[in-house]
Amino acid sequence: MEQSSVAEPARPRIVITVSDPAEQPSPSLAAAKNELYAAAVRRHGGSPLLLNPSAGDAERDAALATMDGLVLAGGADLHPSRYGQGDTGTRHPEPHRDALEAESWAMAAAHDRPVLGICRGLQAINVFSGGTLLQHVDAHAGPAYGHGPALQHPIRLVAGSRLARILDAAAVPAAEAPVELTVNSYHHQAVRPGDLATGLRPAALADSPAGPLVEAFEAPDRRFVLAVQCHPERTESSPPELERLWAEFVSACRA
Repeated sequence: MEQSSVAEPARPRIVITVSDPAEQPSPSLAAAKNELYAAAVRRHGGSPLLLNPSAGDAERDAALATMDGLVLAGGADLHPSRYGQGDTGTRHPEPHRDALEAESWAMAAAHDRPVLGICRGLQAINVFSGGTLLQHVDAHAGPAYGHGPALQHPIRLVAGSRLARILDAAAVPAAEAPVELTVNSYHHQAVRPGDLATGLRPAALADSPAGPLVEAFEAPDRRFVLAVQCHPERTESSPPELERLWAEFVSACRA
């Protein structure tokens, strides 16, 4: 008897903007960190393409023209001139990375491609959307990745947000305490509620010496734009619920 075949779901092509390992103090560690993003996309049926500032114009243009989704990954600080400030705490900016990601964000916006921002990526989306950054906040950056256990802290999910729905937390009654998750913390810059760009809405908050920080946000008017300040690709220090974020993002890219 002839067996019927079922077509496999399409593997969406997802561009991941990352630092160039050759430009980092430890190229092998930088490459390993970049691969964590690619592995997360693959786990949920996506086809990742790592794109760094050393890519030639033809490679960059082809990647952005054919992408089904975009991940703005973690990395160095954005240059403060991008949001109209002088240097008051920025460390080791990478202007070429800023330019790559500004172009990538503009292309994704023009074609309404899903975008996921992670750590630096959250900050980049806010800046590219017209927001600003707090250039330094104490007590939110522990040992660098690969140099000891991650610093962790709690975040409070905003009821009714898309992130809360993805993490199955939306059903918690408003009268109860806000749903909290404990996430890793590798950032020394941050977004406060007053720094948030028009069109972006907080999805999670955390306390800090500088006051409340936006630990996740989303763009309600876009098909899928969601950003988190933590690193969900680093599964050894992330709550398992955050794996659903990768699944939802890749699904949005496939659609």
